[in-house]
Amino acid sequence: MEERIERTDHPVTPDRIESDLADLGVEPGDTLLVHSSLSSLGWVTAGQPAVVDALMEAVTTEGTLVMPTHSAQYTDPSRWENPPVPDDWEDVIRSERPAYRPEVTPTRSVGAIPECFRTYPDAIRSRHPAYSFAAWGADAEEIVADHSYDDGLGEESPLAAVYDRDGTILMLGTGHDTNTSLHLAEHRADRQQEIATHTTTVLDDDGEKETITLEHLAYDADDFADAGADFEDDHPEAVTRGQVGMADAKLVSQRALVDYGAEWFEQNRE
Repeated sequence: MEERIERTDHPVTPDRIESDLADLGVEPGDTLLVHSSLSSLGWVTAGQPAVVDALMEAVTTEGTLVMPTHSAQYTDPSRWENPPVPDDWEDVIRSERPAYRPEVTPTRSVGAIPECFRTYPDAIRSRHPAYSFAAWGADAEEIVADHSYDDGLGEESPLAAVYDRDGTILMLGTGHDTNTSLHLAEHRADRQQEIATHTTTVLDDDGEKETITLEHLAYDADDFADAGADFEDDHPEAVTRGQVGMADAKLVSQRALVDYGAEWFEQNRE
C-alpha cells in the first residue's frame, strides 16, 4: 500500500475513474467486459467498491458490465500448479469440497475488483463452477443465463454472449495473457485440440450437492500475450489506449480480437 501512495499523484476517486473511462472511450449503453488489476490504479479511495461504482456509472443501467468470476478451486486438483497439492490429497478435495454456489463461492486468481463486483445486490453470477462470469445492467440476465457446464468458455458462455452484442474489452492494468476472450478464440480455431475432463460439485435442482463431470478444451493461455501483441500490431484501429487512475488502460474490440485469435491459433499452434 505504501508503494501505491508513493506512485499516485492524487487519490484516485470514483469521479476520477469515471472521467478517465469517458476519456478512454467508454460510453453509456456499452457492453463492457472488464479485466482489472486494483493495484495498477494507484491509491484508490475506499478500494475496489470505488472502481465498481465508477464502472457502473460509466456504462449506466442502459449498458452491461461483465467480469470473469472464476473459481479455480473447482477445477481438477491434479492440474493445480500454484501451488500443486500432494497426489494423495486429490480424491479428498474432489469428494469433500462443498458445492459451488454462485452467491457464496469466492473467486480465485481474477483479482479484487471482480470479487467485490460479484457481491453487489444487482449483479448476477453464472452457474459454471469453474468459469463463471458476473454481469450487471441491461443485458445481465441474458449474458449469464444457461452457461453451459461443458466448454465453459465456448459457444454457450457469457464470452459468446458478449461477442454477439459486439462488446468491448476493458483492460485496466492487465495484459492479453489474462484475456479470457482468447479462450473463445481457441474454441473457434479450426484445428485438432486436446479435450480435458474433470469432476466437480454443484447444487442440483433440489438444492442437493451433486457431482458432475465437465468436458472442455485443455485451455492454454501460454501464448495469449503473443497473440494479443500481434493483434494490436495488425489491427491498431481496434484498440484505444489511455490511462485510468495510474493504470495503463485499453479498450479492445472483442469481436475483432476473437476473430483474429482463431486464425492466429490455426497458424501458430502445432
